[in-house]
Amino acid sequence: MRTVRLPTFLGYFLGLGTWGFGGPIASVGYMQRDLVERRAWLSRQDFLDGVALGQTMPGPLAAQVVMWLGYLRAGTIGALATAAAFIAPSFALVFAVAVVYAHYQGLPVVQALFHGIAPAVMAIIAVAAYKLARLTNHRDPRLWAISAVLAMVTALTGAEIALLFIAAGLVMILLDAPPRWLRHPNHPAAVVAVPGLGPLAGKTLAGKALAVAAGGGTLLALGWFFLKAGAFIFGSGLAIVPFLREGVVHQHHWLTDGQFLDAVAMGLITPGPVVITATFIGYLVAGWQGAIIATVAIFTPIFLGVVVPGRWFIRHRDNPQIQAFVKGATAAAAGAIAGAVVVLSQQTITDWPAAAIAVVTLGLLLTWKIKEPILVGLSAVAGLALHWPW
Repeated sequence: MRTVRLPTFLGYFLGLGTWGFGGPIASVGYMQRDLVERRAWLSRQDFLDGVALGQTMPGPLAAQVVMWLGYLRAGTIGALATAAAFIAPSFALVFAVAVVYAHYQGLPVVQALFHGIAPAVMAIIAVAAYKLARLTNHRDPRLWAISAVLAMVTALTGAEIALLFIAAGLVMILLDAPPRWLRHPNHPAAVVAVPGLGPLAGKTLAGKALAVAAGGGTLLALGWFFLKAGAFIFGSGLAIVPFLREGVVHQHHWLTDGQFLDAVAMGLITPGPVVITATFIGYLVAGWQGAIIATVAIFTPIFLGVVVPGRWFIRHRDNPQIQAFVKGATAAAAGAIAGAVVVLSQQTITDWPAAAIAVVTLGLLLTWKIKEPILVGLSAVAGLALHWPW
């Protein structure tokens, strides 16, 4: 491996955050090509360890790998620096778009744009749910059952119940890797120890304290909400969509369904992780302060999930209970995304032009695998053509 100066290392991630279109898998592919194969800045094993960590811990895969590589290079400070470099370009772009959107969203031209974008986003999320379920569930009927139950619950209630993610993980632990006290009933055990759930429990307890401190303050409530959201991104950045919609639209009434879908679209068409949607939502709720707080809050548990258990995870990643929990939680995420598509489509696809855009986008995704930013751009043009304010 070659030793490079930290500024050079950070410069690469700043560039990746600027031009890294194509989603998390594409970004991870760029890193492997550039840092492992071409430049030999990292060993193959170090890189694969980061991918394994990202696939197990909650959070968007590309951002987690970036943080892991920074952690290997310069510890916690390195992880923080690489994360900031990777996220900064998409934050700046989404922030700028949010400013323009907040001032002009009532204009007919802007409404026409998003009339086209919203149904395309529905098709993109639907395909993401299917791919995540197929990748995770394989031919395991138990995992498909978990996905189906979560899809139905989300579709019927119009809400994501985050505790069901944990429940799904625990069910798979009981089925695939039951604790010793269950295998041997006479074994003295007062507490079920589930590897990997300690940090999550800690977040819950800390979260309760923060919620009490937050009181009625919008900024504190915003920070607490996105802190929770960052802890429940299993399997894909789009897994956060149902959770965000429940909190942003229904619990806090910060945004309308239309504004929320516009925010998701911003996360899809910009480089970097999809969860940068938090920046857009934060700005619409509480201006520049809200944008910063929402962004920092959503990435904080993701960051902690890399630097705190990172070394421990690499030693224990083959633990059957960890693997079982991740399978169950990810299957639940896939189902929740599918259920959210049903709910949001009822709000979005209300006429034949919208249905046509959704169907065409679905066909292009499945047939030619066109990149999401291109599809969103084309759907925006279609929206202008079909709803131009004459």
